[in-house]
Amino acid sequence: MRVLMFGWEFPPHISGGLGTACYGLTKALNKSGVEIIFVVPKAYGDENPGRIKLVNASDIEVNIADEIYKEHWDKTSFLEIDSTLMPYTSEEEYFEMIEKQEETKYSTIDKKDFKSQKFTFSGGYGKTLIDEVKRYALIAASIANQHEFDIIHSHDWLTYYAGIEAKRVSGKPLVVHMHATEFDRSGENINQNVYNIERTGMHAADKVIAVSNLTRNTVINRYGVDPEKVTTVHNGVEPNEDNLYADTEKNIKEKVVTFLGRITYQKGPEYFIEAAYKVLQRDSNVRFVMAGSGDLLNKMIRRVARLGIADKFHFTGFLRGDDVDKMFGLSDVYVMPSVSEPFGISPLEAMRSNVPVIISKQSGVAEILKHAIKVDFWDIDAMADAIYGLLHYSSLPGMFKTYGKEEVDNIKWDNAGLKVKEIYEETAKSRN
Repeated sequence: MRVLMFGWEFPPHISGGLGTACYGLTKALNKSGVEIIFVVPKAYGDENPGRIKLVNASDIEVNIADEIYKEHWDKTSFLEIDSTLMPYTSEEEYFEMIEKQEETKYSTIDKKDFKSQKFTFSGGYGKTLIDEVKRYALIAASIANQHEFDIIHSHDWLTYYAGIEAKRVSGKPLVVHMHATEFDRSGENINQNVYNIERTGMHAADKVIAVSNLTRNTVINRYGVDPEKVTTVHNGVEPNEDNLYADTEKNIKEKVVTFLGRITYQKGPEYFIEAAYKVLQRDSNVRFVMAGSGDLLNKMIRRVARLGIADKFHFTGFLRGDDVDKMFGLSDVYVMPSVSEPFGISPLEAMRSNVPVIISKQSGVAEILKHAIKVDFWDIDAMADAIYGLLHYSSLPGMFKTYGKEEVDNIKWDNAGLKVKEIYEETAKSRN
């Protein structure tokens, strides 16, 4: 079986869990005998896709005079812009990045004069994220017209239009993967444009994969998707490799408690800070680390300053690769206080590094983990008590390290890959 898969990023160029999940899943599918053509807006040349065929959308030439593009083009107006686009970026953050460009140039495209052209996704096209998504869909139609495949798989809302166009051109069935909904990212204050794309993509799809039952329920209840076509496939974690930085010498006497993730509403960074303040009232021999970046970063820095705990708090910025392993190696406790977390791979990565974890009950990963402390994201007293307990009662972290490591070693991408392969086979069979 051959799959045409649309993503937005591929390691080592990632900005969040989406790229990590896509990489783990594609490797597992490939191992199970599925051939994958993986498309990204921009390939940098230093990726290591293995047996996966990585297609750079920036290399694809299209000519809208061709009838296959006409329908998509006629529904879309474009504005060229030299800017930057990141997955999970809000429109507000996107416009801030645009303003930072020193040589931003706008130019409208005249359809009458348009001939064969490549859209170079050097960092993003389009005045808004929505325009950028539509451009990617135009390229997707061309790619679908050039390759042979059995099924289409689109990851998250940024690629849903691409999947729809590929389905329209090829007639092949479409599977969309919901890694995070707009309600997870924004609460009730959703971006209606993003919601509309998510809803359109899921209703156009033959099957919808949700990363947790929590996400599946949101897809059904908030987007009106037929429950019969929504299947939960939990994420996995990369096969265990000993963390070379495990139990790294910290060169400080204090214990280290870590938050690692995007500093946004969804991840609940403010609850981590409030719990840290409560812990420090009982024990000043602790340091807290907030690793990540996001639109709430400055607000969190100000809150730490107002609470008077800046000397015990560290902001590292976004971490990737070895730096993540180093951070876990320095950590005594990992906390994920997410307000709404569709899954949450980082606790698995922490447990793999022998770090005990505290996770919110409002996370998909809570559905499959037994050896983790679970608290409501808003219950900062319970969170503070859990942190204090893991730092002061040696038998508690010892138990979580021993059994947590064993548990996470059995949460494999290979299992997720086999389930997704079954979905492919069932979907393809139902269309024949």
